Amino acid sequence: MNMKRREFSRVAAATALAVSTGVSAQAQMAKPQAGKDYQVVDPRAPVEAAAGKIEVVEFFWYSCPHCNAIEPTMPGWIRSLPKDVVFRRVPVAFNDSFAPQQRLYFVLEAMGLVEKLHAKVFTAIHVEKQNLAKGEAIFDWVAKQGVDRAKFEVQYNSFSIATKSTRATQLQNAYKVEGVPALGVAGRFYTDGSMAGTMERALQVAESLISVARTAH
Repeated sequence: MNMKRREFSRVAAATALAVSTGVSAQAQMAKPQAGKDYQVVDPRAPVEAAAGKIEVVEFFWYSCPHCNAIEPTMPGWIRSLPKDVVFRRVPVAFNDSFAPQQRLYFVLEAMGLVEKLHAKVFTAIHVEKQNLAKGEAIFDWVAKQGVDRAKFEVQYNSFSIATKSTRATQLQNAYKVEGVPALGVAGRFYTDGSMAGTMERALQVAESLISVARTAH
């Protein structure tokens, strides 16, 4: 499944959120249907991928339990994507309280630390129960991971990171993201765990949509 916008205000009070599991074999095998398993994005969302490449976007939020649940699956899935697919992550900001974690991801990206620390952020929040909702807490945490705190803070407060955050929110709105985790394909298609039945099936739907986007090139 995924978290809808209306649920985010309840995250702090929730002690556990069940991740949807199981969908019939028939549903897993069924061809994805527009309006049911995915939405056609109209007008199209902007893409950064070069001509001839198919962009796939994962929308996520570090504090989302469903994003945490699917995260271990993502590296292998990303590696399995065809060579003409360009994958990128986009942290969402449904309101201003999301901004610190949105900036956190983009600083990790700018400093080349995504591979080292992206999964560890999820672990810190969901397993170790650390509160990484604000800048100072984030700075303290990254410093404990061996990151130069001063350099991180400079990046965090930089114009370039602010610009990336603004563009991320614009892209989230262009895709009409209503919950996370979610996937955007080629600026043309959108799916998530609620639409597909499970997030695992949403990955399968995205694979199908990649093929559709390729045919349309």
